[in-house]
Amino acid sequence: MIDKIRNEAQYNQVMALIERFISKATEGGGFSSLSATEAEELSHLSLLAEQYEDDVLKIMPLPVTITSVVQHKIKELNLTQAKLADMLGLGTSKLSQILNGKREPDVTFLKAVHNKLGISGDFLLENV
Repeated sequence: MIDKIRNEAQYNQVMALIERFISKATEGGGFSSLSATEAEELSHLSLLAEQYEDDVLKIMPLPVTITSVVQHKIKELNLTQAKLADMLGLGTSKLSQILNGKREPDVTFLKAVHNKLGISGDFLLENV
């Protein structure tokens, strides 16, 4: 077993192994279908991948507020706020105020981001 991921090629190999273990577990009815050795190796590889992601890739945790999720979607979809406002059926000033924290998200905004951006309704309700 390796003790540290040193480059992107090793990271990709580790991720491929992790995916194989996950596929095997999914096909076998869960992680309990893995042998003790496989489960131990999966755990070890997962920790190595996490350490590499934290130290080298600097993968940020998922945003946890409604506005940060919407901002992330704006970047992901390569939209401007004006295009997003139009897409959501909102005024640009209203969207700007919500995203800048000067106005609370209302039901119209929440429904629109759920329907148009695919943001989980459960997430929206938990974070209002």
